[in-house]
Amino acid sequence: MRQNPERRRALLDAAIDVLAEEGARGLTFRAVDTRAGVPGGTASNYFANRAELLLQAGAHVHVRLTPTEEFTARFLDAEPSREQTRLGMRDLLRRVEADRNAYLALLELRLEANRHPGIREELTRTIRDTLEENVSHHLEGGFPGDRGTVVTLYLAMTGLFVEHLTLPEVLGDDGPDSLVDRMVRVIVPEGPSSPELP
Repeated sequence: MRQNPERRRALLDAAIDVLAEEGARGLTFRAVDTRAGVPGGTASNYFANRAELLLQAGAHVHVRLTPTEEFTARFLDAEPSREQTRLGMRDLLRRVEADRNAYLALLELRLEANRHPGIREELTRTIRDTLEENVSHHLEGGFPGDRGTVVTLYLAMTGLFVEHLTLPEVLGDDGPDSLVDRMVRVIVPEGPSSPELP
């Protein structure tokens, strides 16, 4: 398999866009090559098969949605509180909105995983590891709440993203920012250093 990291990243970005715009059935090596603007046969030189391409694209979604170093530094320097959790969730919402295709590709990948046990096993491991990492950061960082707080907030945010990105009219006049604020207020305990949310 080829090892040019820039080319691999370009192919994974193209795979994510194909997944988001054409669905899992549209994800072929040819479609990825075309989307990436590379010669035919390039993707097959980097990925052994379609399942590997799907899984690596799923992992790359998390890379694309990673917070900026600047935001991370500011976030970690601040006092852990419910307000900081709210700011973190607002930042996550901004990243998902800015890279809509990444999250839509992840939804497509989840559907594909439901049909293919091997993909399901790997995707489950990836998403579970990410969730557990978030739980660890929350608890070790001294943020209010427990493991259940993080899991509940994860489920609430996931539901919000699905509606906001696919059927935003379902939410009516409730904007996603106000919904994030409300979810954090309901789910995350206030804690001694957390100001009241707006």
